[in-house]
Amino acid sequence: MRCSLLHLALAIALPLAAAGGSAQVAAGGGGTPAPQQFFTVQTPFNAGDFVRPGRELSPAQRRKRNAAWRAEIRKQLFVPDKLPALDAKVWSTFSPMPGVIADRVTYATADGMRVPAIVYRPDPKLVHGKLPGIVIVNGHGGDKFSWYAFYSGMLLAKAGAVAVTYDPIGEGERNHARLSAASPSEHDAVVDLPHWGQRLAGLMQVDAMQGVSYLRSMPQVDAMRIGTVGYSMGAFITGITGAIDPRIHAVLLSGGGTFDGSNDYFDTGKLPCQAPPYRALGVLGDRGAILYTLNAERGPMFVMNGDADTVMKMADHPPAWFAAVRERTIAMAGSETNLFTTVLYPGISHRTSWVDVDGMLWLNHQLHFALWDDAAIRAAGTTHVSTWIRENHVTIWPNYIREDREGGLDAVGTGFPGIPQQDLMVLPEAEWEKQRDVLLYEAWAAKTRRVEERREFTP
Repeated sequence: MRCSLLHLALAIALPLAAAGGSAQVAAGGGGTPAPQQFFTVQTPFNAGDFVRPGRELSPAQRRKRNAAWRAEIRKQLFVPDKLPALDAKVWSTFSPMPGVIADRVTYATADGMRVPAIVYRPDPKLVHGKLPGIVIVNGHGGDKFSWYAFYSGMLLAKAGAVAVTYDPIGEGERNHARLSAASPSEHDAVVDLPHWGQRLAGLMQVDAMQGVSYLRSMPQVDAMRIGTVGYSMGAFITGITGAIDPRIHAVLLSGGGTFDGSNDYFDTGKLPCQAPPYRALGVLGDRGAILYTLNAERGPMFVMNGDADTVMKMADHPPAWFAAVRERTIAMAGSETNLFTTVLYPGISHRTSWVDVDGMLWLNHQLHFALWDDAAIRAAGTTHVSTWIRENHVTIWPNYIREDREGGLDAVGTGFPGIPQQDLMVLPEAEWEKQRDVLLYEAWAAKTRRVEERREFTP
């Protein structure tokens, strides 16, 4: 499983070559941004079909414009034109509850790295025909051990879907000590190199895209019924993934979707995985409307937030803000087809709302669960998350068991166990030790630093 330094360097450098050798802007590696790390619209995105209203463009012109935007996003985030070979392996299988099977899996991602994942699916004895598939993208500090990851995995499998949950870089089995909910996360480290944040964000994009690839590789999954759900940081990731990966049909964002403007929330953050990559996309122009336009061309999107969410500064993103973004997106897209819809819960803060009745009904309408229809979702009962967490001794950050946050959710379904963390480990410890160089943030960071420093000082 170990790759040579040459192969790893080539893997990281590939997106630059694939983009025709043109240079990415340099948005930095997190922390307080410098003035030169903010970007405004650049040629060719400030003229021609890029600035004409969508209704004035032919379908072919809109497709060509959108393809150029997608290519630029991938270039700025170092996402390769061709995804790496999946090279997936199922290490073992277990059943966390009756009717649900869970596979311990690894698959390849960008830069020669690998992703550990737990893939939940219905017991094959219970289903006939193809299944929808959903990739779950965690929030900051989350991983496949997070309560909402394994709860969602079991819930979606019971409903009749396949769900991929995985460890983001620096979390879970991709953490040097196999820690869950490490704070700060390893990938929060500020690194003073020109493209660090863009490369980190690109790796996170490919992690999610390869989750889609894994679903498409499963014979029981219908490739036309694949969705993604993302929470917080995962909503940031997934909103961009939906914009650049047309293989995805439906996208649900919870605690996010606030793709705002210059010097606003995402531009001025200090996290390498969000602020630098978002600033780099400033070369496109109106980033929020562009991302939502590209998502609309791909398929439906649902954005779920609480109006008391201080994490996402929802006071700065009220319904009028979303309405204005929606109007700009309609003008850009040329129609309201597949345009994002929203729900805003009063008095609610940061949470994974896709597990509630609204979220599950929306997913069913878009992806068509194999075992549950709308009536079955409503009849499945609900579990109050804070009560369930305490009764099952499930780990959660104290600030998130609050009733206005994750603890106050009434999640669809009853009788779900708290899965012990050891059961959610994909690799036996001896195998994990062998694969540290292709799993861990510190390994990715070391080789990425070498590539960045070589690029910075090469004439």
